[in-house]
Amino acid sequence: MVKSFRCAARHGYAVEVSPFIANRTAVAASQHYGIAGSGTLLVLDETDTGVTVFRSWQWGDGLFDVSWSEVNEHVLVAGGGDGSLQLWDSTNHSAPIRVAKEHTQEVYSVDWSQTRGENLIVSGSWDQTAKVWDASLSRSLTTFRGHEGVVYSTIWSPHIPGCFASASGDGTLRVWDVKSAACRLAIPAHKAEILSCDWCKYDQFSPFSATVLASCSYDFTVRFWDYTRTQPLLDTVEHHSEFVCGLDFNLHIPNQVVDCSWDETVKIYTPACLSAATAP
Repeated sequence: MVKSFRCAARHGYAVEVSPFIANRTAVAASQHYGIAGSGTLLVLDETDTGVTVFRSWQWGDGLFDVSWSEVNEHVLVAGGGDGSLQLWDSTNHSAPIRVAKEHTQEVYSVDWSQTRGENLIVSGSWDQTAKVWDASLSRSLTTFRGHEGVVYSTIWSPHIPGCFASASGDGTLRVWDVKSAACRLAIPAHKAEILSCDWCKYDQFSPFSATVLASCSYDFTVRFWDYTRTQPLLDTVEHHSEFVCGLDFNLHIPNQVVDCSWDETVKIYTPACLSAATAP
């Protein structure tokens, strides 16, 4: 069964399931496809009968990404089209805890460190830089320069302390070391813009199957893959009518997936192909 939530007049850019609460998802969305207008940050709860709003906040510019704190179940960070990062508390109904605005263009990516002993945030921007922040967003600790295009994705290694990867419109994938404030590896990965990157978490792709992964696309689809099979495509899900920009596995509920699209909807579902692929 697919449970659907409509973000009225807002186009979904990112979703992330809470690392603490199994039925809770954060959504970053923008008005007018992120080109103009305001943004909305939503915290949604899945119920037995559907999807409800636990909390929502409006922001004066589009919101493009969101990440939950790894140490506080109530706190999350979002990146905005005005170059800002905002720290939000889901127990607070009104304003963000803090707003940091050092980037000079859109913040397109935010991520919270998962490694033990660290509590850091990384952001990536259209100003071609990445920045690392302390958890309070009081100020950036380091600015990383080297990309020659928009930084679309920044994500912490789940295993290596002080290490994050970035993907850019310049066609490169880079790996950075926070301690030395240097790029350790630059890979010319594509001949065109790279929109996203990720690490192999928990030595798996799907949280519950070591060989299964998922992708979402501007072709309006979500696809599921098993790279060990001769025909790796397991299924193509076509339940959106616009670009699908956000996708996440639920770490708590086996085979459950959350996605969001420019068609103003968030979908929570368990594809039949995943149950078949991960069956013993």
